[in-house]
Amino acid sequence: MVRKTPPAPPPDPPSVDRTTTQTDAGVPPMEFVYVLPRTSLFPDCYPLGLLPFGTGVDQYDPQRFEALLAGEAYFVERAWAERQPSVKQVIPYNVVLCEGRVLLMRRTSGGDARLQDKHSIGAGGHVNPVDQAEGESVLDACTRREIEEELDVRGTWTVRRIGLINDDTNSVGAVHVGLVQVVEILGTVAIKETDRMEGRLVPVEDLRALLARGANFETWSRLLVERLDELLPQLRPTLHYVQHHDAGAPLR
Repeated sequence: MVRKTPPAPPPDPPSVDRTTTQTDAGVPPMEFVYVLPRTSLFPDCYPLGLLPFGTGVDQYDPQRFEALLAGEAYFVERAWAERQPSVKQVIPYNVVLCEGRVLLMRRTSGGDARLQDKHSIGAGGHVNPVDQAEGESVLDACTRREIEEELDVRGTWTVRRIGLINDDTNSVGAVHVGLVQVVEILGTVAIKETDRMEGRLVPVEDLRALLARGANFETWSRLLVERLDELLPQLRPTLHYVQHHDAGAPLR
């Protein structure tokens, strides 16, 4: 679905209030994140929901997205970006598939306070300057780092980029855009930080049932669960990008 609205105001200059120490959302002091100007990313409308990569109606051109990252993305202090809907913080949002089931998580403590106690099917987080690894894109490096930090994966895993997800109807979505990726694991997966998060592999049917019963999902996850029936049977012929990791010991 695409919501037609007037374009957002021009981006504010990336000046930073250096007196910021901690926001109500639990943002760490002086964390820098990767952002794109909203008007460059979505010049004509405010999309709502998933925009699969492609060239049709309600799809997003992956080459255009990569060109924007190369030419207009930059790092800015997160405390500033959280207050500026004129920029969108880019979040790799990874749907983990293993043995035909989806990893369902719930944040119990730590991280963004606005997302605690909500169900999620998206593992991942902000792109940081540490992800500027030589020979690897910042998105690839961030994806690898977040998986290594959050998950204990034993086996082979691939990353496939699906599209973008956007929702400007709440305070979190207004300042973020998700890069939806499917991480397919041939092996086993478990949550690492069990003191901060819980997770289990569930069939797609269970996700639909939870959503129908009104379970408290993150907005992006809710929007993706609504599209899983449409997307999962078509994953292999429609995906844009593949990154493969060899089987072996747990990720280092």
